[in-house]
Amino acid sequence: MEYRDKLVLAPMVRVGTLPFRLLAAEYGADITYGEEIIDHKFLKCERVINESLGTTDFVEKGTDNVVFRTCPQERGRVVFQMGTSHAVRALKAAEIVCHDVAAIDINMGCPKSFSLSGGMGAALLSKPELIHDILTTLRRNLDTTVTCKIRLLNTPKDTVELARRIEKTGVPALAVHGRKIKDRPRDPAKWDEIADVVSALSIPVIANGDVFEYEDFKRIKDATGAASAMVARGALWNASIFCAKGKTPWEEVKREYVRKSILWDNDVKSTKHTLKEMIMHYSCLELPEGKGVIKCDTSADLARLYGEEEYYNFVVSNRK
Repeated sequence: MEYRDKLVLAPMVRVGTLPFRLLAAEYGADITYGEEIIDHKFLKCERVINESLGTTDFVEKGTDNVVFRTCPQERGRVVFQMGTSHAVRALKAAEIVCHDVAAIDINMGCPKSFSLSGGMGAALLSKPELIHDILTTLRRNLDTTVTCKIRLLNTPKDTVELARRIEKTGVPALAVHGRKIKDRPRDPAKWDEIADVVSALSIPVIANGDVFEYEDFKRIKDATGAASAMVARGALWNASIFCAKGKTPWEEVKREYVRKSILWDNDVKSTKHTLKEMIMHYSCLELPEGKGVIKCDTSADLARLYGEEEYYNFVVSNRK
């Protein structure tokens, strides 16, 4: 993995599934992170080759629940992001998927209560010894690239100190979200504090926070000195943010997402969640489209709602 001058899709829970990652890549994303997956859950999975779809599925044993799905088309760019609080458990989970992805990333920035209560995500920021243990254990035992993504700590000095400790583990890059644990998405990202990290490290830093237009990729890189830039909400609202020629109309992006969700047999709950997030930014779930998405129970229902019934029938009839 090369981490300089890249446009990066950030990890987003329930959004960063295969169809959305491929959509972002089609529009120009160089690196695409999957949604955070907890090691405990992944250890219950088995690797299955899906001949019908041409995918590699990681399925929860004894169920039809696909926890992670990938395909050869994204092999060189997809990052598997893991939630963990234990080095050996993280390694066991990583060993299941490491040969099917471009990199393994440890989530050290999620501020949600489920992560914090499990000692994962941003809870790791106050445990530098555990961070060191997790990263060095993975790096020593895997051939796959290993990185992590952090948030800002209480002071710039603390953030820089932790970043330096992370660099010493030998990771080839570090992603930094320019917000602290207590900050909300509406709070401005602190690009100046990302810049402090950049100036203190020799490895590439991926800057994340307040990227909503294509021009913001350059703005955040210029402001921070970061090697690459990462986007979350800006991509969720319109995945064509990665396109240098300008954004594709939202309605077209949305329909293409529906088509990719049909093609790759995405879980309908995941597809509906992503569509609702898209709709809420531009419209309202109380309007006909939003109500229509809520009422859909299957991918066939979504296909009818978005005028893709013919495409749906073609795809399904041609599956092996």
